[in-house]
Amino acid sequence: MDTNILLESGTNELEVLEFTICGNHYGINVAKVREILTMTDITPIPNSHPCIEGIFMPRDTIITVINLVRALGFEEVDGQKGKMLIITNFNNLNIAFEVDQVLGIHRVSWQDIVKPDNTVNAPGAGIATGIIKKLENLIIVLDFERIVEEICPETSLKISQIEQLGERDRNNAPIVFAEDSPMLSKLVKDALNTAGYTNIHSFTNGEEAWEKLQQLKKNNGVGYGVKCVITDIEMPQMDGHRLIRLIRSDEALEHLPVIIFSSLINDDMKRKGVKLGADAQISKPEIGQLVGVIDDLIVNGRKPLEEEI
Repeated sequence: MDTNILLESGTNELEVLEFTICGNHYGINVAKVREILTMTDITPIPNSHPCIEGIFMPRDTIITVINLVRALGFEEVDGQKGKMLIITNFNNLNIAFEVDQVLGIHRVSWQDIVKPDNTVNAPGAGIATGIIKKLENLIIVLDFERIVEEICPETSLKISQIEQLGERDRNNAPIVFAEDSPMLSKLVKDALNTAGYTNIHSFTNGEEAWEKLQQLKKNNGVGYGVKCVITDIEMPQMDGHRLIRLIRSDEALEHLPVIIFSSLINDDMKRKGVKLGADAQISKPEIGQLVGVIDDLIVNGRKPLEEEI
């Protein structure tokens, strides 16, 4: 599947693959999609989670298949099976999702993706990251990380890595953190607090974080208000790549250390992050690694990534 139609990094655009489940329209960021296959034979796994259909092995890679009809809470029709498999890679996991139809790819701006309010996403329980409203159909962009985490909790943040750090000194260095998931934002903040970082300013998207940085620059100077920026990639209004591009284009901000903390740390995304000037790129489960990088950047300052891929 050719997914290389996106414009240069930092344009605040993404490609969304539209698919259907029980007649409803959903979307997934193409950056997570490795391949689309027609339905194939799947081997059931005894005593697995009810939403896990089983496994199959294309090209010597064992891939777990998740039944999205069950995961989304729809009633299954006897004998009805999904017609397509969307094979994904995120959080260093290869997972296939069983869907009815794949309709195509749309290029959209993050500004055109509306964050669901609490009538759609109950606090701490929603699995919709955004709603695209400018296409022919309303498309709900699903939180696939959350879906997988609810089925396999061990794929969540590795909090045990923080516990292994032991007792640490308190550090009041101000950190700006952009993450659109309220639940994940709280988990990361709690983990960083446990690791000693007590001055975390969190924002739900890159636009809010950028406005804060501009405010600091206008008032007391950025150096007094932030020592490090941590950002997700996928966020409504402004994504993390756009945020980094803006930071590196501003003379007053370009020195700030920026860490990407995202489920989308694959080879393609790493190249984009390097090109934009990220100082580190860490996959979301690795919270211990994140703390180590923050320690280094706050003490020693920026050491821009060299392209190794």
